[in-house]
Amino acid sequence: MAAVGGAAIGAALLLLSTFNPTAFSAVRGFFSEITTPISSAFAWVRGGIAGAPEGFSGYVNARGENERLKKQLAENEVLVSRARALNQENRKLRDMLQLRDVTTDAIVIARLVASSASSTRRYATLNAGSWQHVKPGMPVREAAGLIGQVIETSPNTSRVLLIVDPESIVPVRRTRDGLPAIAAGRGDGLMDIRSASIATMIFQPGDTFVTSGTGGIFSPNIPVARVIRTARDIAVAEPAANPDALDFALVQQSFLPEPPPAPTPTPKPKAKP
Repeated sequence: MAAVGGAAIGAALLLLSTFNPTAFSAVRGFFSEITTPISSAFAWVRGGIAGAPEGFSGYVNARGENERLKKQLAENEVLVSRARALNQENRKLRDMLQLRDVTTDAIVIARLVASSASSTRRYATLNAGSWQHVKPGMPVREAAGLIGQVIETSPNTSRVLLIVDPESIVPVRRTRDGLPAIAAGRGDGLMDIRSASIATMIFQPGDTFVTSGTGGIFSPNIPVARVIRTARDIAVAEPAANPDALDFALVQQSFLPEPPPAPTPTPKPKAKP
């Protein structure tokens, strides 16, 4: 029955298209309006089913690619951090080499191998000692300023008393007028600046102090500290060279040479009886 009905409808449409094309066009448009949404829905379903494997494959690939990129980004961050550290170390070493080239009293450039940053006593250990001609009493500095003084040596290491240690005292002078002062460590990373004379010295924030050469240990004009606040006749200053960020240090000869040893008196011959 369905076949006979379909054949009858087809014959009717054929006759209609032959003898009345205008009416056939109207009928064809009517059926097109009905069947187009259904055809579109079936096409969307067919496209979704056909694209499902490709979408799943793309999701799996994207997830793997995302994990790979995250891993690569983490590796790049490590490389960037290492490159920044090396760049900073190279910059400090170049400054030290330039300083060594312009000074005539340089002994050796040494690397910091240990420090006592967590204690109130502030020491540093350098990987150069008596075999590198380092002696107790020699000043230690970097390009930015004074760091400390050698107090002990061994064949390949030396112990340095930092200028921020409470036992450290450095004769200094103010750069703007040359007034003498004493810079003493506080043990907390800062320094106290006191007047070296009986008269009261008026300090101002921003005053800078350099070594004066008094005492014959530290060469003149090495940056030491800058005042950050004042309290009556004592000023609190920050060191020009930060010992906590020390990588390399330049060991120098003492400003004045050591006095020659006193001659041993020659015993006088005893008179013969």
